[in-house]
Amino acid sequence: EEIQRETAYPDGKVEKVLKNGCHLIFFPNGTWKKVGSDGKTITITFFNGDVKQVMPDQTVIYYYADAKTTHTTYSDGLEILHFSNGQIEKHYPDGKKEITFPDQTIKNLFTDGQEESIFPDGTIVRVQRDGSKMIEFNNGQRELHTSQFKRREYPDGTVKTVYVNGQQETKYVSGRVRVKDKDGNVIMDTKL
Repeated sequence: EEIQRETAYPDGKVEKVLKNGCHLIFFPNGTWKKVGSDGKTITITFFNGDVKQVMPDQTVIYYYADAKTTHTTYSDGLEILHFSNGQIEKHYPDGKKEITFPDQTIKNLFTDGQEESIFPDGTIVRVQRDGSKMIEFNNGQRELHTSQFKRREYPDGTVKTVYVNGQQETKYVSGRVRVKDKDGNVIMDTKL
């Protein structure tokens, strides 16, 4: 672009005004700033390789050169981080966070302390504030983990519970109940 005017300042800064209306400002440390002809689009290229862009809608895009990470902040408060390993984090204005890992697992962190992870195979894990965990498998089975027991529910209605003391209880859809002690010995079986 053709230079319309160039000004050198005592502090070492140099400003160039281009005929298209852009302003280029060069700082002694190697940082430089470009102000677009609209006066609203600003790009700052720092001496360390970081780049900050401010868009006309006030979206701010910051690229961290060393970490190879881009952090975009939108005017509505949404922040999105793109990491070099492919991980993407979305930080919502209400405090919720959504993380997409390189393997495409998605983890949601809610403001009330609950978490939800959705794995590529369709498995969903929900963790409550009290630490209890519900796992929904893609084959229709569900598991509930609490501090007292682990319970698996099968699509046919069978429910197997393993208690912290090792005792196991299996309830079948037929009404049959089988209980085993911690060593696997049957202590009750109501065969119908």
